[in-house]
Amino acid sequence: MTRTLFRHHTLAAGLLAALLAVAGCGGSGGDAASAADAAGGRTVTIRIPDPGNAGVLARGKKDGSLARALAAVHAKVAWTGSSGPFAPAAQELNADKLDIAQGSITSAIAALAQRPGFTLFAQVAPDKTGEGILVRKGSPITSVGALVGRKVAVNKGGTAEYLLLKALAQANIPADRVTRVYLNPAQTAPVFNSGKVDAWAVWAAYSLPEIAATGAHFLVNGGQIGSQNYSVFAVRTGFADAHADVLRALYTYLHDQSLREKQNPADFVNVFTTSGPQAVSGTARRLTIDDVSKGAPTGVIGETNLADFAQVAEFFADQKITPTLVDVRPYVVRL
Repeated sequence: MTRTLFRHHTLAAGLLAALLAVAGCGGSGGDAASAADAAGGRTVTIRIPDPGNAGVLARGKKDGSLARALAAVHAKVAWTGSSGPFAPAAQELNADKLDIAQGSITSAIAALAQRPGFTLFAQVAPDKTGEGILVRKGSPITSVGALVGRKVAVNKGGTAEYLLLKALAQANIPADRVTRVYLNPAQTAPVFNSGKVDAWAVWAAYSLPEIAATGAHFLVNGGQIGSQNYSVFAVRTGFADAHADVLRALYTYLHDQSLREKQNPADFVNVFTTSGPQAVSGTARRLTIDDVSKGAPTGVIGETNLADFAQVAEFFADQKITPTLVDVRPYVVRL
């Protein structure tokens, strides 16, 4: 993936205050550009992947609250494409086809090892219960050690590969003693259920429906293996530089609405429809609501988060997932 190098940003101790500050109080070029847009009556368009049927952005799209929050800083959303794995979204950020994307820190580090055109501006703590390594109902595999000599489905260079390698490292099992089968997670369920792979390392969007539908269960979950796989929000670097006030407004919206999501998770599930392929029902809905209720709100990226990111980056370098050690710190935006 080819990407454009960009000016490095550093994280200041006062980042939280800066994020929540009112638009126009800073003196950066980005603020000046945004102020000029407002003075000229121009509306800034922020391109975000369509959120589908669940989550904060889906709720904001349906009830108009996101549009109102952005209108206050003379901005509007253009929903483009659909949310999914971070790797293709990183390519779109770099190609100036997208302004905002969400993914895992693991996938972000893999993308940062290239020539990235994005920075990170927010984080959500790792999902301890909704991601992990799935095995089928009745599987003879009852320990991580029993994966030796078997096949595990993963997505390359992201959450799933990280979860598998992390579990193996914790059990002191060399990574090459387990066969990794690289698959698109959206196409993995039939392969998993047919027995062509013995286990599936995956996250909540796929694990919870699979558990509900087939009785599959986690061999180990993220919490049990000490996962540091944060969810992160990325912004195209050129957008962050030019429209700092819009990014502040978006962050504030994400933070505030994520607090509401944790308090009333059912309101953020099946936002547009209760039927069809995007909807969850029955056990899957119950598991999803439970997982969301246990999650953390969207927050700024602080020193503790950066230390955790550094450990993930070191792990990926040690496991040869990235060719070199990636320093995440320069790729955190300062507003």
